[in-house]
Amino acid sequence: MRESPQSGATTGETTGHETGHTTGLILGIESSCDETAAAVVRAGSEALSNVVASQMSLHANYGGVVPELASREHLRNIVPVVREAMSRANVTFADLDAVAVTAGPGLAGALLVGITYAKALTFGLDKPLISVNHLEGHIHAVLMETRQRSDVPMELPLLALVVSGGHTHLYLASHQQGSETDWTYRNVGRTVDDAAGEAYDKVAKLLGLGYPGGPWIDALAPHGNPRAVPFTFAEIKHRAPREGVTNKKPRKH
Repeated sequence: MRESPQSGATTGETTGHETGHTTGLILGIESSCDETAAAVVRAGSEALSNVVASQMSLHANYGGVVPELASREHLRNIVPVVREAMSRANVTFADLDAVAVTAGPGLAGALLVGITYAKALTFGLDKPLISVNHLEGHIHAVLMETRQRSDVPMELPLLALVVSGGHTHLYLASHQQGSETDWTYRNVGRTVDDAAGEAYDKVAKLLGLGYPGGPWIDALAPHGNPRAVPFTFAEIKHRAPREGVTNKKPRKH
């Protein structure tokens, strides 16, 4: 373990920023829902470590994530998870160029734990703090893995499917005009009501199955009867306009 204060910038050691040298190392922290995670990434493309503390067994007792309990578990896990990520990457806090943290969307109390820790860490180390959109992080995690597996550059724009917690969204992603590093995203589709994961969990709870519901329902689905319930698609009929009746709101003068 090399990330103790005795081995960091507070001892008077010369850091990369003081010499003008950058390492390309960023510590990423995630606490948006029920998992506390930390990773050390080099140059935005190589993950040197990735440590995740899951709360699945805790929330299984309630059939879903309990926000207050999730926040308390993050408080217990954040320090050891970051220490383990730094240890596995074999780097010190002084080696980092910046710290990145999930800023949302997510559970407010859970996000607060990661954000507060990251703020305190960067304040003490005098390092930059980078806020990361949760959904954008999912997209770029997949893109990073794709770049590692292939030397062929990805064609843009691309369609990204995000299925995470309360989100089932389709985004059209591309570089901003005239930039190779700045991205732009356009939501082109999403579920109207619950996200896919939420629907799985709620159905599983109604059926008395375990949590999370996805694996249970996936395992049972091949043994079901697809003709047991007749599903039909009804056409929405438009009412003929009636004289003197309108649904338009009057304009305010």
